[in-house]
Amino acid sequence: MISSNDFRPGVTIQYNNGVWQIVEAMHVKPGKGSAFVRTKMKNVETGNVLENTFRAGEKVPTAIIEKDEMQYLYKSGEHYTLMNVANYEQIELEENVIGDQSEFLKEGLEGITVMRYDGRVIGVELPNTVELEITETAPDERGDTSSGGGKPATLETGAVVTVPFHIKVGDRVKVDTRTRKYVTRV
Repeated sequence: MISSNDFRPGVTIQYNNGVWQIVEAMHVKPGKGSAFVRTKMKNVETGNVLENTFRAGEKVPTAIIEKDEMQYLYKSGEHYTLMNVANYEQIELEENVIGDQSEFLKEGLEGITVMRYDGRVIGVELPNTVELEITETAPDERGDTSSGGGKPATLETGAVVTVPFHIKVGDRVKVDTRTRKYVTRV
């Protein structure tokens, strides 16, 4: 059990039949009435965001999440096989567990965090950035830079991101997996 007074960003709790991570917590002491904690929480499994208030000192059950660092090995049908880098244990995850981040999975990718709660996988976090090669994009046209923006490019994993006009086929680029945006050419 954890007191609502100890809520900080990153703390995970059991609430409303789910596992929630505190994103924001603000302690409020109004001039009249008792103090309370206004929180913004994110469901670890679904990604839903909820704003809620708790009385000051209210006890809530904590959720202990195990985090394992994994390496992506290969895809077999609808299953993705990952290996624990500490003990070399392999697990298979379905595509819906990984979600749309699966577009950035490349064989040998390290730094993947698999989160477990009560023995079941509840979420997968990819590294913040990945380096991938451009396999298809329109050729650059001289003088096309004044409009800013960019052009769509297909990465080696099949994901499509917007890149600057000077990027061409064969270039390696760094992409932010959280925002799906181009970061820099490698």
